[in-house]
Amino acid sequence: MSKYISTKTYDHIGPVAYRQWKAESHCNLIHGYALSFYFEFECDTLDERNWCMDYGGLRPLKDKLEEWFDHTLLVSEDDPNFDDFMALQDKGLAKVTVVARTGCEGVANWLYEYINTIFMPSYGKDVANRVWCCTVQVRETPSNMALRQGHREDKEFRTYE
Repeated sequence: MSKYISTKTYDHIGPVAYRQWKAESHCNLIHGYALSFYFEFECDTLDERNWCMDYGGLRPLKDKLEEWFDHTLLVSEDDPNFDDFMALQDKGLAKVTVVARTGCEGVANWLYEYINTIFMPSYGKDVANRVWCCTVQVRETPSNMALRQGHREDKEFRTYE
């Protein structure tokens, strides 16, 4: 069976600040990056235009990335100082995005789940049944990145088949 993959890259969204509160290094302090994102969308069959994924249709994804990661503070939901960070937002001193885990791996997983469970189904059953986001890569520097991979066959999430 054929597999088709379309890719989309968004470079330098941010700055975003976060910390790895469990780290035993300076990474447990708030620090920041302009994150870059790379996505792979896979399908077995192309649409009537011979496309896997409509690149123009990904504009709402870029908008979400900018909402979540541009001039924001990422806070892990299990950070022991969670309430302090939320107080900064309440005082108008920070725009907070709460994630399950901070860091490239945590953000890649969070985006992978969002794209496959919320974003792709928003296209409707025909696209959600045909296309799957199989790779999400999050890069904080040219030398540091992490990715989350999966495939429809893994049956991680409910599909509309």
